[in-house]
Amino acid sequence: MTAKTSNKSVLSWIEEMKNLVKPDKVVWIDGSEEQLESIRKEAVETGEMIKLNEKKLPGCFLHRTAENDVARVEGRTFICSRKEEDAGPTNHWMDPQKCYKMLYDIARGSYQGRKMYVIPYSMAPIGSPFAKIGVELTDSIYVVLNMSIMARVGDKVWDVLGDSDDWVRGLHAKCDVDPEKRYICQFPEDNTIISVNSAYGGNVLLGKKCFALRIASYQGKNEGWMAEHMLILGIQNPKGEIKYVTAAFPSACGKTNLAMLIPPEGYRRKGYKIFTVGDDIAWMRLGPDGRLWAVNPENGFFGVAPGTNEKSNPNALACTRQGTIFTNVALNKDDMTVWWEGLDKNPPTNGVDWKGNPWNGKTSTEKGAHPNSRFTAPAKNCPCVSPEFNKGTGVPISAIIFGGRRAQTTPLVYQSRSWNNGVFVGSIMASETTAAASGAVGVVRRDPMAMLPFCGYNMGDYFAHWIEMGQKLGDKAPKIFNVNWFRLDKDGNFQWPGFGDNLRVLDWILQRCEGTADAVETPIGYVPKPEDINLEGIEDEVSKDTLKEILTIDNGQWKKETEGIAEFYKKFGDKLPKELAKELDGLKSRLN
Repeated sequence: MTAKTSNKSVLSWIEEMKNLVKPDKVVWIDGSEEQLESIRKEAVETGEMIKLNEKKLPGCFLHRTAENDVARVEGRTFICSRKEEDAGPTNHWMDPQKCYKMLYDIARGSYQGRKMYVIPYSMAPIGSPFAKIGVELTDSIYVVLNMSIMARVGDKVWDVLGDSDDWVRGLHAKCDVDPEKRYICQFPEDNTIISVNSAYGGNVLLGKKCFALRIASYQGKNEGWMAEHMLILGIQNPKGEIKYVTAAFPSACGKTNLAMLIPPEGYRRKGYKIFTVGDDIAWMRLGPDGRLWAVNPENGFFGVAPGTNEKSNPNALACTRQGTIFTNVALNKDDMTVWWEGLDKNPPTNGVDWKGNPWNGKTSTEKGAHPNSRFTAPAKNCPCVSPEFNKGTGVPISAIIFGGRRAQTTPLVYQSRSWNNGVFVGSIMASETTAAASGAVGVVRRDPMAMLPFCGYNMGDYFAHWIEMGQKLGDKAPKIFNVNWFRLDKDGNFQWPGFGDNLRVLDWILQRCEGTADAVETPIGYVPKPEDINLEGIEDEVSKDTLKEILTIDNGQWKKETEGIAEFYKKFGDKLPKELAKELDGLKSRLN
């Protein structure tokens, strides 16, 4: 098929990659439904995907990855900057020249007998002032179909790119899906990503974490904007005013649930509405009005399936009802639908598990779906998708929220004392690990701004960039808060109901932004008075005493916490901004 662009930098790079991987044929993805439909048909014929029940799940498919390829591999993810110190202490680093040679040796000839798909895509709506362009080469139909959901893909991208060299090169090669030769490498100074020996979405949909966070965070530092691992949410009050917040959480801390929150009954009756702008990534720039504006660079949701159900997240479930690709969930052979743990109490008895083995959900001790199984669903399916979603102008941000999963220590919500103190609050975020990254589960680890695995450069410089953004924003900067939905009582039960009831906390946060709610000053920041959190309708679940308890600061626990923070900060040496060292000293003295 002939090239769809005359851009010299694109054509020469594709030629170079073609000579390296030696495909039998090159297919230019044009974004048309006609072309995608023929690719879906091919995927079903080759067994790469299974067509699901067209009546119950129209346009939906099931895909299974190799058993050794089910999650992001942080240990094999590298930032290949020319200087090691530019990758920083929290990233794996490899010398770029050495890394290119290694990757090219692995990928050489690996497309023989396969097609090379050329995917032009725009992160953020095509032509938006926020938008950035990428080209991904892949030998995977799964990647083509997922990228077509997750980004804006097609010929229009070439029109916008013109003859510019400002685009991100992405090469994905499945190779043998060998975990010993699996690498996901970012070359921030070259706008390049190379992923080999994986076919799992998080490692191969290169527009997602690789570009939209690792490469984009580096671009943002150099160009004066921010690429953050954050949801974007609009909250409409009874007066019809919509205020927007962004929020950063490590995986499995309820990020997608918050992004698609359903207001509690009492709030709904009063006229509160929620609008989802994004569930995972926010690109933020200074607007012409001096405020911080955010856009979701993605066009779909790559959500974790287990635990998603009618109660936990009805909106996410609704997203998956058509045009969705399910990965590593269980198949119900009786009606060709899908199932996962936590969906409902009726697992299929005539099923196939995520590994492709016969599975009876009533009797089997094995899980039907992998704990990190996924759905890739178009954002337009979301019942509460924001009318601003496709506009590309972004939305103005009133508050930035950080959160993690802590059984104790951190209260339900607190507000930072200032922007710099808020950067400190984000930098000390900690949470218990989950199944989304391979490794031990349930270990507390620091994950600043939920960006630890996704920051494309030295995290000390990243903190400095946050502080610099605060200086540019001045008094128009969003207020910064921290939340913790996961406080446990002495019997190990959650003390806060979470889910839709989290709007009660967001309500207080927005009142603080408007200066209409009170707060109590504590050593760590400003905490609500118990009477300022609306418990109407959940008094039986959360008593005033319980609320008081989950808003309490235990100085002893926080003194211990400061030791962990000091230890973590040591990693950054003289790259740690002095403003953050000062914030830590301030916290210590207030605790004493």
